[in-house]
Amino acid sequence: MFIKILGFNLYTGTADQLPYDSNKKILINTMNPRVFTISRRNEELKKAFENSEYLVEDGQYFALAPLLLKGKYVKKVSGPDVFYAMMDKANNNYGKVFLLGSSRDTLEKMKLRASVDYKNIRVEYFSPPYKDSFSDEDNSEMLSAINKFSPDILFIGMTAPKQEIWSSQYKDKIDARIICSVGAVFEWYARVRKEAGKIWVKLGLEWFIRTIRRPEILKRYPDYLMFFWFLFLNILRVRKD
Repeated sequence: MFIKILGFNLYTGTADQLPYDSNKKILINTMNPRVFTISRRNEELKKAFENSEYLVEDGQYFALAPLLLKGKYVKKVSGPDVFYAMMDKANNNYGKVFLLGSSRDTLEKMKLRASVDYKNIRVEYFSPPYKDSFSDEDNSEMLSAINKFSPDILFIGMTAPKQEIWSSQYKDKIDARIICSVGAVFEWYARVRKEAGKIWVKLGLEWFIRTIRRPEILKRYPDYLMFFWFLFLNILRVRKD
């Protein structure tokens, strides 16, 4: 269920096939063109991806990498796919879920909605301070809140690459069996921000709708373009990522 692509072990299964019961701690991260490009210049992010037990393809155009380099099509498994699949598993097992990231208002809305959608799940949360980097005190407070609850699943909803780096750095100190970085899923599930419609997802144009709704996303596009350049150089074997 894995394929080596551009230096990383990419998961090729579905969200439903991700394990819930495991003897070892599982770190799940998502890969897309933008974060791949960032990982080329950010060693901590690169290590976070390398240390992930499951690195899922959360980017319509990242699928070009396994297709063009290995002749294998890998279906997209988005952050929401992972979130809903794991919430279903937790619900079926009367599990505990902890939410880390975003504002208290968003987290409270998530908890309230989860109490209706997943009646067998216990949910707690913690809203970390909005900073570019956390202090030792911040990290200690977050770990304390998580470990006191001892969840089955920890969902982290911070911006990339902060969430991936933090989860990797503190993986061994987190008392949770499954750790998932899911980013903007928090705001979508809380209905603070509207998701792209299913038709746009099927057409591969969800990025277009999100850009219209959030023009600030335009500043990310150079990283997407750089991904295609890296991919092109790998196809020509000028680079070997």
